[in-house]
Amino acid sequence: MKRVVVLGSTGSIGRQALEVCRWRGYRVVGLAAGKNLEVLLPQIEEFQPLLVAADESLHAELKARFPGLRLGSPEEVAALEAEVAVAAIPGLAGLPPTRVAARTGKRIALANKEAMVAAGPLLWQEVEAHGAEILPVDSEHSALFQALLGERREDVAELILTASGGPFLRGPEDLSQVTPEMALAHPRWRMGPKVTVDSATLFNKGLEVLEAKELFRFPLEWIRVLVHPEAYVHGLVRFKDGSLKAQLGPTDMRLPIQYALTHPGRAETPLKDLPLPETLTFLPPDTRRFPALEVAYEAGRRGGVAQAAVSAADEVAVEAFLAGRIPFTAIPKVLAQVLEKVPNLPLTWENLFAVDAWAREEAKRWA
Repeated sequence: MKRVVVLGSTGSIGRQALEVCRWRGYRVVGLAAGKNLEVLLPQIEEFQPLLVAADESLHAELKARFPGLRLGSPEEVAALEAEVAVAAIPGLAGLPPTRVAARTGKRIALANKEAMVAAGPLLWQEVEAHGAEILPVDSEHSALFQALLGERREDVAELILTASGGPFLRGPEDLSQVTPEMALAHPRWRMGPKVTVDSATLFNKGLEVLEAKELFRFPLEWIRVLVHPEAYVHGLVRFKDGSLKAQLGPTDMRLPIQYALTHPGRAETPLKDLPLPETLTFLPPDTRRFPALEVAYEAGRRGGVAQAAVSAADEVAVEAFLAGRIPFTAIPKVLAQVLEKVPNLPLTWENLFAVDAWAREEAKRWA
């Protein structure tokens, strides 16, 4: 029986990863969560994990409900004996346990895009030194991974990530009056508030471009974005002969999650008979209305710690927008201001966390 630890079990990806574990009958040996007691309690009751990490404010309640439960840190959960770690803790908070999962030789089902964006080369060093493995959980990166299987790197011409376009694809033209409620009304995906706002600004797609650069280790200029409102084609690879390979499938994150857990096999799911869309549309992204995408590209061109800086700044800017302190259109302006001032430092573990802290404080000046 395959053993799995889920880092970020109460979030959207974590909950769907547990659904896949139910489908497959996997043994969930560890859960790492935050403060969502209402979601965590039934997870512990159902899966009976060996170890749970949760916010300290929940410890008394957890010990009262489950007297024999072992409590620990996310890093300790990541170190448990298991074949797979689902890395779904958002932001740099997810990086230390993901690093532990790499050091203990696990397959990492990577859903935390910020870890790869901010620390890709450093994480690869850990993975390669300890015989670990990274398989992407993001639907777009899973699509590219699948399309690249069996192909020679030297035959690749470009990687194409698709974007649904978010809630503002068709309007309004003027985005300055957009409210948090409008930005959170995503037409295709159900995600947490931060990722949903990032999808509305297209910065989420910018992060995915940077993640693809680090994950597949192709040049930034080989990676581009197409808007695809049907969200059925998740990614494409164009080859030097002009051929294209695409991965298509239902808008359901359980598919790429399961693929990361079962690769190279494909197990049957309840989604296998869903109908195909009648039309498929592809459009260029409008970087005039959504300049955050270009800010992400510029961070990728600068290299070093620039990617970590804009990722951290975005967390501050999105939080400020959701709290009503800045307008929607100010989010990319905050990112650009931070990127303008980011120090030119090489990427190391020490510089990464130092620049992350600096970028958050710098972003607060503008947000």
